[in-house]
Amino acid sequence: MQTEIGFTLPRGLVDAGGAVHREGTMRLATARDEIEPLRDAEVRQNQAYLAVLLLSRTVTRIGDVTEVTPEIVEGLFAADFDHLQRLYERINSDGEAVGVVSCPECAHEFEIDLTEIEDGRLGE
Repeated sequence: MQTEIGFTLPRGLVDAGGAVHREGTMRLATARDEIEPLRDAEVRQNQAYLAVLLLSRTVTRIGDVTEVTPEIVEGLFAADFDHLQRLYERINSDGEAVGVVSCPECAHEFEIDLTEIEDGRLGE
């Protein structure tokens, strides 16, 4: 069973030195990951903040950044935040799986829904 999934952010995390980090990993969420943030005062005031805490608990790396804090997630571009939310939903829902593959001709990496391969629907 694969418990960590690689991803590529559409825009990338820009660090203090101006470097852009796009490649990263997210692990599968545990029950504790989903329960603990509900106790947070900020989540009780603003339910939308739950996504920030869930991602900061499950994103294990973005480029060279291995300590992904809520502040780092808050600083992501909206497209990257949305991308990670969708990835979180896909990998933590009923049996769907996402994988990173690369084009054999140009070596460009991209994510695919692995259930489409199993179902024979890839490219539809």
